[in-house]
Amino acid sequence: MSIQNAADIRRNTAPDIRARKGREPIVSLTAYHAHTARWLDAHVDLLLVGDSLGMVMHGFESTVPVTLDMMILQGHAVMRGSKKALVVVDLPFGTYEASPEQAFHTAARVLKETGCGAVKMEGGVRMAEHVRFLTERGVPVMGHVGLTPQSINTLGSFRARGREESEWGPILDDAKAIADAGAFSIVLEAMAEPLAVKITKEVSVPTIGIGASSACDGQILVLEDLLGLSPRVPKFVKQYADMGRLIEEAVSNYANEVRDRSFPSAEHVYALKNKAKQDAGSK
Repeated sequence: MSIQNAADIRRNTAPDIRARKGREPIVSLTAYHAHTARWLDAHVDLLLVGDSLGMVMHGFESTVPVTLDMMILQGHAVMRGSKKALVVVDLPFGTYEASPEQAFHTAARVLKETGCGAVKMEGGVRMAEHVRFLTERGVPVMGHVGLTPQSINTLGSFRARGREESEWGPILDDAKAIADAGAFSIVLEAMAEPLAVKITKEVSVPTIGIGASSACDGQILVLEDLLGLSPRVPKFVKQYADMGRLIEEAVSNYANEVRDRSFPSAEHVYALKNKAKQDAGSK
């Protein structure tokens, strides 16, 4: 890509995603590294630097231990690797819940230090005031309802939500409250499909499904789950490649060649300059 062409690329914004409600589906994936962001950028509308990086990159049992510094570091990397996609960065557990003011200070730091276009917060009715406070002060917010992984210690498990109609009311209220507060989109995670369809029809902003419904306005998956790099994946994940097996095969071949001394071969080492000239002259 030429410098001129690169300069002409316009990055998606939160209003762009908001305007996609009911139109062409929104394609989203998680990203944590500059190089993966480069591979994904041409194919997606939105890249989420999710706090799932705690589990995917660091082996944590949940997203709770993730720190703000971790999110900022990886958010900056994804911004460097992408040109077109809107980059959204998760606010990690413990950095925004206490008050709208805390949420704003955290979000402002994320926007300033990463250059990203929006932040994401988990929670419904209880977070509506926070969302309104941020959006009124120039911070685009993506909501997240249904299964909220940061609440795992109170939820008790990663089970799907809304599989009994008696559970629908509070979840629907959560989504409407976040939309009414000014969120530009809402992630619907791990919920019964009919509930996800109902929420998508009744809220004014795009819904991004992950274990929800194809009727959502868009979809998102964790990249490592999609590529077969995660040891455990939820029911809602479709594995599009088995990169884990390919990596293991490549490393096994490398290890074998090191042990039998076939690597590095002549093509992978440096000869003396004079010897290289002599060899070239003798041909």
